[in-house]
Amino acid sequence: MLQVRKSEERGLANHGWLNSRHTFSFGHYHDPKHTGFGPLLVINEDKVTPAQGFGTHGHRDMEIISYVLEGELAHKDSMGNGSVLKYGDVQRMSAGTGVRHSEFNHSETNGVHFLQIWIQPNVTGIPPSYEEKHFAPESKQGQLRLVASSDGRDGSVLIHQDAAIYATILNGADALEHTLAKGRTAYVHVIRGSVSVNGVELKGGDALKVTDEQLVSLARAEAAEVLVFDLPY
Repeated sequence: MLQVRKSEERGLANHGWLNSRHTFSFGHYHDPKHTGFGPLLVINEDKVTPAQGFGTHGHRDMEIISYVLEGELAHKDSMGNGSVLKYGDVQRMSAGTGVRHSEFNHSETNGVHFLQIWIQPNVTGIPPSYEEKHFAPESKQGQLRLVASSDGRDGSVLIHQDAAIYATILNGADALEHTLAKGRTAYVHVIRGSVSVNGVELKGGDALKVTDEQLVSLARAEAAEVLVFDLPY
């Protein structure tokens, strides 16, 4: 079964310094039809104006992943980590027993654009931890690059859930297939460009829930960047 989530149907939060689109219920946006998909609870597409950001705040028992699309995202946390993330960087923070952090646009002149993803962990009460890795565009070109997994395989960041996140950049004749094992489902989020997923035409911001299918197929892309989430039911 295929279910489309159109970009313009997502929740919208515009605070002046922050323009955010919420794929799933988040903050003041609540839609009982879109409260998550399996352990995938949040995909927020955030655009932050220069020198602004999220002040120090706390989380517990959540896998928080940032995927930077443009600009520079400055991160600091109560574990002592501090860095500036750029395009191609993927950051994973396991909140565990509790962590406090801040995220700011590092630039005084340019905006920052990133996805914030929350995945419910399959363990709770673990010590908080942090990881970041860079995935060059060429490593995603025409192929599914594993960027997050339950065991950190193939150089991906490690998440505490039986889930995998793949990133790809596709254009023209590029075509890919991802096999779903029995008992697995997929969520495909188009970051930008356009692509056909299992025969459904999608554009930037659109997404597709894939259940009771054996394959995720991507084709007929135009300057597309896509995330594929392989998830348990």
